[in-house]
Amino acid sequence: MFTVYVLYSPSHEKIYIGYTSNLEQRMLSHNRLGKKGWTIRYRPWEIVFTEEFEEKAEAMKRK
Repeated sequence: MFTVYVLYSPSHEKIYIGYTSNLEQRMLSHNRLGKKGWTIRYRPWEIVFTEEFEEKAEAMKRK
């Protein structure tokens, strides 16, 4: 199962769209554990939308 998700950073008014097979772990990475990448500059993130797909290819198309 893959989840497409939309994050919002209220403090910076930014939106991020991604997909993952483990949303809980991915959110930890976006908000706490990640050391590099675009999203670490705009913490904290809130989930504003999710949609689940059986196949990775489907999630990638939706993103």
